[in-house]
Amino acid sequence: MRSKFLSVLMLIVLLASAACTPAAPATTQAPTALPPTVTPAQAPASARTLTVLAAASLTESFTELGSMFEAHNPGVKVTFSFAGSQQLAQQLDQGVSADVFASASPKYMTAAVTSERVNQAEVQTFVKNRLVVIFPKDNPAGITTLKDLAKPGLKLDLADKAVPVGQYALDFLDKAVKDPGFDPQYKDNVLKNVVSYEDNVKSVVTKVSLGEADAGIVYVTDITADAAPKIGKLDIPDALNTVAVYPIAPISNSKNLDLAKAFIALVLSPDGQAIMPKYVFIPAVGGQYYHKIREVHFFRCKQLRCLHLKKWTD
Repeated sequence: MRSKFLSVLMLIVLLASAACTPAAPATTQAPTALPPTVTPAQAPASARTLTVLAAASLTESFTELGSMFEAHNPGVKVTFSFAGSQQLAQQLDQGVSADVFASASPKYMTAAVTSERVNQAEVQTFVKNRLVVIFPKDNPAGITTLKDLAKPGLKLDLADKAVPVGQYALDFLDKAVKDPGFDPQYKDNVLKNVVSYEDNVKSVVTKVSLGEADAGIVYVTDITADAAPKIGKLDIPDALNTVAVYPIAPISNSKNLDLAKAFIALVLSPDGQAIMPKYVFIPAVGGQYYHKIREVHFFRCKQLRCLHLKKWTD
């Protein structure tokens, strides 16, 4: 009897002990940190690059236009290749990838059309320019008239005739020899003084400003804020000058054709044309230069959200 009582008592103690032992806490896995879900509408637009091939004389004005275009089009980077128009036309003929071509001469835009990189129907004139004679600020050759360019021993720097401004300089000399005020040998005597022919107009400005040449013939737009303190200038009268016409067009196989057309629209817009006189260009205003543009859009990347400009009439 006593043995049975002890067995029951031991069972009760064991049960009570089990009941009082705290249960082991359940193991829970820490939540995994997940990146916030980005919906397509929230995702930033892919960066795009617009490549513009432009004549060297457009360096300052197009750099400002490029900044304006980037401000209108977040996510778009405008990259410029500035060089002589003949070099750019040659690059296009060789298949270089680009979106816009701006030439300092219709001749090289025609070359781009011939090589089928540009559609003739999309070519538009956007600005004009004219020639000027420049010389170092201290004027070591004592240049006071155009006739002084023929003085023996003068060091003259010109752009190569393949460069638009180089050909325009030769056109000026051709006009001068037909003018009664100039000697019939004027052109020949001037060309005897040429010490270097450059592959772009900026090189002429650089050499003259450094005093490596006594004079050069460039565009009036090349007398920039940086160059002006270093050089003097002598105007060429209208009768002897050449008004250079600058055409622009999108590249026909551009991978960013919407941006190319939008950039050209900016250049032709009132805002774009207002920038050009700051750099002494002659704006190409008027119906024939707008080629009946009725409406343009500034595209914002791939969303194609548009900032409409006012419609223009002829």
